Amino acid sequence: MAVVNDPSLNRYIERVRQIRTLSREEEHELALKAQSGDRRAQDRLVEANLRYVVAVALQYRRYGIRLGDLIAEGNLGLVTAVQKFDPHRGTRFVTYAGYWIRAFILEAVVRSTSLVGGGSGPLRSKLFFRLRRERARVETLTTDPDKRIEMMAERFDTTPAKMEAMLRRIETNDVSLDQPVYDESQTTLVETLESNELPPDEAYERDSTRKKLRERLEEAMNVLDRRERLIVEQRILSDEDISLAALGRELGVSRERARQLEARAKAKLRNQLKELAPAA
Repeated sequence: MAVVNDPSLNRYIERVRQIRTLSREEEHELALKAQSGDRRAQDRLVEANLRYVVAVALQYRRYGIRLGDLIAEGNLGLVTAVQKFDPHRGTRFVTYAGYWIRAFILEAVVRSTSLVGGGSGPLRSKLFFRLRRERARVETLTTDPDKRIEMMAERFDTTPAKMEAMLRRIETNDVSLDQPVYDESQTTLVETLESNELPPDEAYERDSTRKKLRERLEEAMNVLDRRERLIVEQRILSDEDISLAALGRELGVSRERARQLEARAKAKLRNQLKELAPAA
């Protein structure tokens, strides 16, 4: 259970709260220097954004991993973001870094959860969060624990015994932010951080970027034929794990033909969206 009961971690959180945030102009200037290899600029950019790592780590504290470990993974994501960030693209660094921070923390969460038959990579991540989502849905349908297991097993096409084992592995207890940061402290966890909500200008920029990406993706999808579009929607854009064999049956083609259609659709999308690919 991710409980903050560590005075040294509390001191770290307090310290990063005191680090002055950067203005847009300061951030851009540091990012330009960092891109050219200036080590001091890179370190300053990392330091000024450590508070955001803590903020993201707190969002995943319920998954049974020590908060300190989540912060450490998020810091690796932040360092990676500094190395890859291109200030000429016009995006705020904190917005760009947020994706890397979250990706590293999420990977740590999924890696620590040994799901039965869960696979690895994106598939395992999908299964992990789909399990939590479906469990919440089933809990609204019945109060009988055995019935819940049976319903979950049916939804995931597995046995009740395997489903019970899978659910045990994702069982965690929520942690209240109103509890003390450690036993002798009068300070609660929620008091150690400022609000993790983005400032209005950054929130607007984030939402604007997402909207543009959605619109660009929809434009790119127009080059696909009906079968290719269905495959992309079911295999890439959906939260569900649809097999090529199942899609082949739906389309009336073989699994191999469905694989070929998927490869062709991906190639078309890559060509349409190549301007969005990150710089090497």
